[in-house]
Amino acid sequence: MNIHHLQNALILSKKLHFTQAAEEINIVQPALSRQIRQLERELEIDLFKRTKRKVELTEAGRYFLQEAEKLLRQLDRIKEKAKTIQQEGKIEIRIGFTHSALQTILTEVIHKIQQLKPDTHTVLRELNNKEQFASLRNKEMDITIATNPIIPSDLRGKKISSNNFAVLLPPDHPVDQNNFKKFSVFSSEEFIFPSLDYTMNYPRTLLSICSEAGFLPKISHVASSASTCFKLIEKGFGIMIEPVTSLKNYDLPLKIIELKNIPQKAELTMLWTKDFELEHPEIISHIIHSAEFNASN
Repeated sequence: MNIHHLQNALILSKKLHFTQAAEEINIVQPALSRQIRQLERELEIDLFKRTKRKVELTEAGRYFLQEAEKLLRQLDRIKEKAKTIQQEGKIEIRIGFTHSALQTILTEVIHKIQQLKPDTHTVLRELNNKEQFASLRNKEMDITIATNPIIPSDLRGKKISSNNFAVLLPPDHPVDQNNFKKFSVFSSEEFIFPSLDYTMNYPRTLLSICSEAGFLPKISHVASSASTCFKLIEKGFGIMIEPVTSLKNYDLPLKIIELKNIPQKAELTMLWTKDFELEHPEIISHIIHSAEFNASN
Protein backbone atom coordinates (compact mmCIF):
# COMPACT_ATOMS: atom_id res chain seq x y z
CA MET A 1 0.00 0.00 0.00
CA ASN A 2 1.37 3.41 -0.98
CA ILE A 3 1.69 5.54 2.18
CA HIS A 4 1.48 8.78 0.20
CA HIS A 5 -1.80 7.70 -1.38
CA LEU A 6 -3.16 6.92 2.07
CA GLN A 7 -2.03 10.32 3.39
CA ASN A 8 -3.69 12.02 0.43
CA ALA A 9 -6.92 10.10 1.06
CA LEU A 10 -6.87 11.44 4.63
CA ILE A 11 -6.54 15.00 3.35
CA LEU A 12 -9.45 14.41 0.97
CA SER A 13 -11.51 13.03 3.87
CA LYS A 14 -11.04 16.34 5.69
CA LYS A 15 -11.68 18.59 2.67
CA LEU A 16 -14.34 16.46 0.92
CA HIS A 17 -13.45 18.40 -2.22
CA PHE A 18 -11.05 17.00 -4.84
CA THR A 19 -9.84 20.35 -6.15
CA GLN A 20 -9.16 21.80 -2.69
CA ALA A 21 -7.43 18.61 -1.53
CA ALA A 22 -5.29 18.51 -4.71
CA GLU A 23 -4.25 22.13 -4.17
CA GLU A 24 -3.18 21.38 -0.59
CA ILE A 25 -1.22 18.33 -1.71
CA ASN A 26 0.21 20.31 -4.65
CA ILE A 27 -0.82 17.88 -7.40
CA VAL A 28 -3.40 18.15 -10.15
CA GLN A 29 -6.94 16.99 -9.43
CA PRO A 30 -6.97 14.12 -12.00
CA ALA A 31 -3.83 12.67 -10.39
CA LEU A 32 -5.49 12.69 -6.97
CA SER A 33 -8.57 10.99 -8.41
CA ARG A 34 -6.38 8.25 -9.89
CA GLN A 35 -4.63 7.74 -6.55
CA ILE A 36 -7.92 7.39 -4.70
CA ARG A 37 -9.30 4.92 -7.27
CA GLN A 38 -6.07 2.91 -7.09
CA LEU A 39 -6.25 2.82 -3.28
CA GLU A 40 -9.90 1.74 -3.35
CA ARG A 41 -9.13 -1.06 -5.83
CA GLU A 42 -6.27 -2.26 -3.68
CA LEU A 43 -8.42 -2.23 -0.54
CA GLU A 44 -11.55 -3.52 -2.31
CA ILE A 45 -13.41 -0.79 -0.38
CA ASP A 46 -15.31 2.27 -1.58
CA LEU A 47 -13.89 5.05 0.59
CA PHE A 48 -15.86 7.92 -0.96
CA LYS A 49 -19.23 8.55 -2.58
CA ARG A 50 -18.80 10.85 -5.55
CA THR A 51 -21.47 12.90 -7.30
CA LYS A 52 -21.20 15.94 -9.55
CA ARG A 53 -22.01 18.19 -6.61
CA LYS A 54 -20.17 16.70 -3.64
CA VAL A 55 -17.86 14.08 -2.17
CA GLU A 56 -18.82 12.10 0.94
CA LEU A 57 -17.20 9.38 2.99
CA THR A 58 -18.81 5.97 2.98
CA GLU A 59 -19.31 4.32 6.38
CA ALA A 60 -16.53 1.87 5.53
CA GLY A 61 -14.35 4.75 4.38
CA ARG A 62 -14.94 6.72 7.56
CA TYR A 63 -13.96 3.75 9.72
CA PHE A 64 -10.94 2.82 7.59
CA LEU A 65 -9.50 6.32 7.42
CA GLN A 66 -10.01 6.97 11.15
CA GLU A 67 -8.01 3.84 11.93
CA ALA A 68 -5.47 4.59 9.20
CA GLU A 69 -4.83 8.02 10.72
CA LYS A 70 -3.98 6.36 14.04
CA LEU A 71 -1.60 3.97 12.27
CA LEU A 72 0.15 6.79 10.44
CA ARG A 73 0.65 8.68 13.71
CA GLN A 74 2.06 5.49 15.22
CA LEU A 75 4.35 5.05 12.22
CA ASP A 76 5.69 8.58 12.72
CA ARG A 77 6.39 7.83 16.38
CA ILE A 78 8.10 4.54 15.48
CA LYS A 79 10.34 6.36 12.98
CA GLU A 80 11.26 9.01 15.54
CA LYS A 81 11.97 6.37 18.16
CA ALA A 82 14.15 4.40 15.73
CA LYS A 83 16.10 7.57 14.88
CA THR A 84 16.70 8.22 18.58
CA ILE A 85 17.97 4.67 19.09
CA GLN A 86 20.24 4.92 16.05
CA GLN A 87 21.61 8.37 16.87
CA GLU A 88 21.93 8.10 20.63
CA GLY A 89 21.86 4.38 21.33
CA LYS A 90 19.02 5.00 23.79
CA ILE A 91 15.61 3.45 24.37
CA GLU A 92 12.82 6.02 24.65
CA ILE A 93 10.02 5.32 27.12
CA ARG A 94 7.09 7.73 27.37
CA ILE A 95 5.40 7.95 30.78
CA GLY A 96 2.10 9.66 31.58
CA PHE A 97 1.20 10.43 35.19
CA THR A 98 -1.26 12.16 37.49
CA HIS A 99 -0.25 14.92 39.91
CA SER A 100 -0.15 12.64 42.95
CA ALA A 101 2.27 10.31 41.14
CA LEU A 102 4.49 13.28 40.27
CA GLN A 103 4.97 14.09 43.94
CA THR A 104 5.92 10.57 44.99
CA ILE A 105 6.24 7.43 42.95
CA LEU A 106 7.10 8.76 39.48
CA THR A 107 10.77 9.30 40.25
CA GLU A 108 10.98 5.79 41.71
CA VAL A 109 9.51 4.31 38.52
CA ILE A 110 12.04 6.23 36.40
CA HIS A 111 14.86 5.11 38.70
CA LYS A 112 13.85 1.46 38.41
CA ILE A 113 13.67 1.66 34.62
CA GLN A 114 17.13 3.22 34.48
CA GLN A 115 18.50 0.59 36.86
CA LEU A 116 17.48 -2.02 34.32
CA LYS A 117 18.10 0.03 31.15
CA PRO A 118 20.76 2.67 31.90
CA ASP A 119 20.53 4.19 28.42
CA THR A 120 16.80 4.87 28.67
CA HIS A 121 15.54 8.30 27.64
CA THR A 122 12.22 9.18 29.28
CA VAL A 123 9.53 11.53 27.98
CA LEU A 124 7.09 12.67 30.68
CA ARG A 125 3.56 14.13 30.43
CA GLU A 126 1.08 14.96 33.18
CA LEU A 127 -2.30 13.52 32.12
CA ASN A 128 -5.61 12.77 33.80
CA ASN A 129 -6.93 9.22 33.80
CA LYS A 130 -9.05 9.60 30.65
CA GLU A 131 -6.16 11.13 28.73
CA GLN A 132 -3.94 8.28 29.91
CA PHE A 133 -6.28 5.63 28.54
CA ALA A 134 -6.42 7.37 25.15
CA SER A 135 -2.66 7.94 24.98
CA LEU A 136 -1.93 4.27 25.68
CA ARG A 137 -4.41 3.09 23.06
CA ASN A 138 -2.98 5.52 20.50
CA LYS A 139 0.59 4.45 21.37
CA GLU A 140 1.45 8.00 22.44
CA MET A 141 2.50 6.76 25.89
CA ASP A 142 4.19 3.50 26.87
CA ILE A 143 3.41 3.48 30.60
CA THR A 144 1.05 5.62 32.67
CA ILE A 145 0.37 6.03 36.38
CA ALA A 146 -3.29 6.73 37.16
CA THR A 147 -5.14 7.54 40.38
CA ASN A 148 -7.98 5.16 41.31
CA PRO A 149 -8.68 3.93 37.78
CA ILE A 150 -10.88 1.03 36.79
CA ILE A 151 -8.47 -0.80 34.50
CA PRO A 152 -9.99 -1.01 30.98
CA SER A 153 -10.23 -4.52 29.55
CA ASP A 154 -7.88 -3.66 26.66
CA LEU A 155 -5.11 -2.41 28.96
CA ARG A 156 -3.03 -4.04 31.65
CA GLY A 157 -2.38 -2.64 35.09
CA LYS A 158 -1.09 -3.15 38.61
CA LYS A 159 -1.67 -1.16 41.79
CA ILE A 160 1.70 0.08 42.99
CA SER A 161 0.80 2.40 45.89
CA SER A 162 -2.04 3.08 48.34
CA ASN A 163 -2.32 6.15 50.55
CA ASN A 164 -4.86 8.14 52.54
CA PHE A 165 -6.90 11.04 51.27
CA ALA A 166 -6.87 14.41 53.03
CA VAL A 167 -9.28 17.34 53.13
CA LEU A 168 -7.75 20.73 52.40
CA LEU A 169 -9.26 23.80 54.07
CA PRO A 170 -8.64 27.57 53.96
CA PRO A 171 -6.23 28.77 56.66
CA ASP A 172 -9.01 30.50 58.63
CA HIS A 173 -11.43 27.55 58.56
CA PRO A 174 -12.87 26.74 62.04
CA VAL A 175 -12.27 22.99 61.67
CA ASP A 176 -8.76 21.68 62.21
CA GLN A 177 -7.01 18.43 63.07
CA ASN A 178 -7.75 18.89 66.77
CA ASN A 179 -11.54 19.34 66.61
CA PHE A 180 -12.29 17.26 63.50
CA LYS A 181 -14.46 14.22 64.27
CA LYS A 182 -16.58 13.27 61.24
CA PHE A 183 -16.46 14.17 57.57
CA SER A 184 -20.16 15.09 57.73
CA VAL A 185 -19.07 18.40 59.33
CA PHE A 186 -18.35 19.58 55.77
CA SER A 187 -21.87 18.90 54.44
CA SER A 188 -22.64 22.61 53.93
CA GLU A 189 -19.26 23.49 52.39
CA GLU A 190 -18.54 24.35 48.77
CA PHE A 191 -16.19 21.81 47.17
CA ILE A 192 -13.54 22.06 44.49
CA PHE A 193 -13.43 18.92 42.33
CA PRO A 194 -11.34 17.56 39.48
CA SER A 195 -12.98 16.89 36.11
CA LEU A 196 -16.52 15.58 36.67
CA ASP A 197 -16.27 12.84 34.07
CA TYR A 198 -18.37 10.22 35.82
CA THR A 199 -17.14 7.50 33.45
CA MET A 200 -13.88 7.76 35.41
CA ASN A 201 -13.59 6.10 38.80
CA TYR A 202 -11.58 8.84 40.53
CA PRO A 203 -14.36 11.48 40.84
CA ARG A 204 -16.76 8.71 41.86
CA THR A 205 -14.36 7.77 44.66
CA LEU A 206 -14.36 11.37 45.94
CA LEU A 207 -18.15 11.52 45.73
CA SER A 208 -18.41 8.28 47.71
CA ILE A 209 -16.47 9.85 50.59
CA CYS A 210 -19.18 12.51 50.83
CA SER A 211 -22.14 10.19 50.24
CA GLU A 212 -20.98 7.77 52.92
CA ALA A 213 -20.84 10.76 55.28
CA GLY A 214 -24.50 11.37 54.47
CA PHE A 215 -24.45 14.20 51.92
CA LEU A 216 -23.82 15.08 48.29
CA PRO A 217 -21.17 17.77 47.86
CA LYS A 218 -22.00 21.20 46.53
CA ILE A 219 -19.39 21.53 43.79
CA SER A 220 -18.63 25.19 43.20
CA HIS A 221 -15.50 24.88 41.05
CA VAL A 222 -13.94 22.25 38.78
CA ALA A 223 -10.21 22.48 38.05
CA SER A 224 -7.70 20.02 36.65
CA SER A 225 -4.53 21.65 38.01
CA ALA A 226 -3.66 20.89 41.63
CA SER A 227 -1.81 24.19 42.03
CA THR A 228 -4.92 26.04 40.80
CA CYS A 229 -7.04 24.19 43.35
CA PHE A 230 -4.62 25.01 46.16
CA LYS A 231 -4.80 28.72 45.33
CA LEU A 232 -8.61 28.65 45.20
CA ILE A 233 -8.72 27.03 48.65
CA GLU A 234 -6.26 29.54 50.07
CA LYS A 235 -8.51 32.38 48.86
CA GLY A 236 -11.59 30.84 50.45
CA PHE A 237 -13.39 29.54 47.32
CA GLY A 238 -14.01 26.08 48.76
CA ILE A 239 -12.48 22.93 50.19
CA MET A 240 -11.04 19.89 48.46
CA ILE A 241 -10.32 16.18 48.89
CA GLU A 242 -6.86 15.25 47.64
CA PRO A 243 -4.45 12.31 48.03
CA VAL A 244 -1.88 13.05 50.71
CA THR A 245 0.76 12.06 48.15
CA SER A 246 -0.15 15.16 46.12
CA LEU A 247 0.88 17.38 49.02
CA LYS A 248 4.40 16.06 49.41
CA ASN A 249 7.09 18.73 48.95
CA TYR A 250 4.51 21.54 49.18
CA ASP A 251 4.60 24.13 51.95
CA LEU A 252 0.93 25.06 51.69
CA PRO A 253 -0.72 27.84 53.72
CA LEU A 254 -3.74 25.57 54.21
CA LYS A 255 -5.25 23.43 56.92
CA ILE A 256 -4.78 19.77 56.02
CA ILE A 257 -6.67 16.97 57.76
CA GLU A 258 -5.64 13.45 56.81
CA LEU A 259 -8.66 11.14 56.51
CA LYS A 260 -7.26 8.07 58.21
CA ASN A 261 -10.54 6.40 59.20
CA ILE A 262 -12.36 6.09 55.88
CA PRO A 263 -12.27 3.03 53.61
CA GLN A 264 -11.47 4.98 50.44
CA LYS A 265 -7.77 5.17 49.58
CA ALA A 266 -5.84 7.01 46.92
CA GLU A 267 -4.46 4.16 44.83
CA LEU A 268 -1.83 4.70 42.17
CA THR A 269 -1.98 2.12 39.39
CA MET A 270 0.55 1.60 36.64
CA LEU A 271 -1.02 0.93 33.23
CA TRP A 272 0.49 -0.37 30.01
CA THR A 273 -0.44 -2.18 26.80
CA LYS A 274 0.10 -5.78 25.83
CA ASP A 275 2.38 -4.64 23.01
CA PHE A 276 4.68 -2.75 25.38
CA GLU A 277 4.88 -5.74 27.72
CA LEU A 278 5.81 -8.00 24.80
CA GLU A 279 8.51 -5.53 23.76
CA HIS A 280 9.88 -4.89 27.28
CA PRO A 281 8.69 -7.68 29.64
CA GLU A 282 11.66 -7.15 31.94
CA ILE A 283 10.73 -3.51 32.60
CA ILE A 284 7.17 -4.39 33.62
CA SER A 285 8.34 -7.27 35.79
CA HIS A 286 11.06 -5.19 37.47
CA ILE A 287 8.64 -2.41 38.44
CA ILE A 288 5.58 -4.33 39.58
CA HIS A 289 7.51 -6.91 41.57
CA SER A 290 9.47 -4.34 43.58
CA ALA A 291 8.54 -4.88 47.22
CA GLU A 292 8.31 -1.21 48.21
CA PHE A 293 5.71 -0.52 45.53
CA ASN A 294 3.32 -3.09 46.91
CA ALA A 295 3.39 -1.81 50.47
CA SER A 296 0.50 0.39 51.59
CA ASN A 297 1.45 3.54 53.46
